[in-house]
Amino acid sequence: MRIDIITIFPDYFGPLGVSLIGKAAQRGDIIFGVHDLRSWAHDPHRTVDDTPFGGGPGMVMKPEPWGEALDAVTAAAGSSSATGAATGAARLAADGRGSAADPDLDRELQPGQQQDDGPQLIVPTPAGVVFTQAMAGELARASHLIFACGRYEGIDARVVDEARTRMPVREITIGDYVLAGGEPAVLVMIEAICRLIPGVLGNAESATDDSFGAGDGTMSGLVEGPAYTRPRTWRGLDVPKVLLSGDHAAIARWRRDHALRRTAQNRPDLAARLPHAALSTRDRQVLSEAGFAVSGEDVAH
Repeated sequence: MRIDIITIFPDYFGPLGVSLIGKAAQRGDIIFGVHDLRSWAHDPHRTVDDTPFGGGPGMVMKPEPWGEALDAVTAAAGSSSATGAATGAARLAADGRGSAADPDLDRELQPGQQQDDGPQLIVPTPAGVVFTQAMAGELARASHLIFACGRYEGIDARVVDEARTRMPVREITIGDYVLAGGEPAVLVMIEAICRLIPGVLGNAESATDDSFGAGDGTMSGLVEGPAYTRPRTWRGLDVPKVLLSGDHAAIARWRRDHALRRTAQNRPDLAARLPHAALSTRDRQVLSEAGFAVSGEDVAH
């Protein structure tokens, strides 16, 4: 997968070079390009914002540098996929004075990566649809994602309108709150997406029972229950005996019970959407004890 990030704070993305995602980038499983939007501002002050039409507080990011940045990133990536040539191991790079001739943009996809199905533009915004685990899984199958980090009062709306004419565009929020800019949201989304790319996690099964898991996993639609490790007793608190029993069926049941209870307590919105057909008699009993009752096809609070 190739991920390009356009921002006025390229140094913000240093964390992409560490942990499992950093190792995946070193192997070439993920190619990162971090690009300074001001590289496409041509006035002496490298201005990327202006006052909003119609008045109001704050500033709006100008369309010209955004348009040129997207042109350069998409054109260079398309040229790279067309050649099919390989480069060395991927590295995290932040271009300070990039342009259409930015060498970071000329890096080509590694052999064995997904075939190029064209870029997708991701715009973090409080006005977007809510980011979910299912969405992360879908985006993890893409070959090229471009993240546009807005600031101030956002990006001139014409940038998204024009981009939709040539690529899929998703406006996404990570929660019902407002940040100073899109950079933190992009880091969150990249972490969630990239850990689902095959080979990034050391144990592929680690993601199958994640909270909010999709499909037929035991955590489907639920948040995970508590986890424990050595020592067996710590500050007078013991690990639950069932986890020491070796009875895999009993352990699985215990984990699902606690996931159901925690979901009912902490995320009643998720518990209320659990489909009746997916719940066993024991599941319904646990939810009832947690203050929920199964009604018709769904679970009612």
